[in-house]
Amino acid sequence: MKGILKIYHPEETLKYHIKNTYCKAVYSNMQHFLEVEITTDDSLDHVEDDSLQYNFPQLSFSVHDFLMADEEIAGKIFQIQDSVEDQYTQVDLFDDEDAYLSDNELSFQKNQDDQLQVIWHGKIDDFYTGSAQPIPFKLKCHFKEDEIVIDED
Repeated sequence: MKGILKIYHPEETLKYHIKNTYCKAVYSNMQHFLEVEITTDDSLDHVEDDSLQYNFPQLSFSVHDFLMADEEIAGKIFQIQDSVEDQYTQVDLFDDEDAYLSDNELSFQKNQDDQLQVIWHGKIDDFYTGSAQPIPFKLKCHFKEDEIVIDED
């Protein structure tokens, strides 16, 4: 498992396991931009049958085109606030529903195995029950490359 996403809904804490991660500093037009994509696993083995999560088994969080001072990501904390003009964060619900992220703080550091990891705090629209009050979330994952095993027959 690459990490976990917890959404602290008032009715229950929803837990998503992370399946895919991607993170890099992109250099374009003499500027550096942060790119992050994190997709959860769609497995519901760990979820109760009556959970709110059952209607939304998979989520994807991303950051695109967020201007950085330099190419270094490790050791940095980024406060990301979207506006009408600039939308840096996105959440994909793999559904027709829409949700938005706010109050985003991404803290990058190296773990004990020298792998880049992120702790992402923020709020997400309550797409589970439709409440107008955004709900807090915390995501923690690493960006270790997957080992691809090729079986030789």
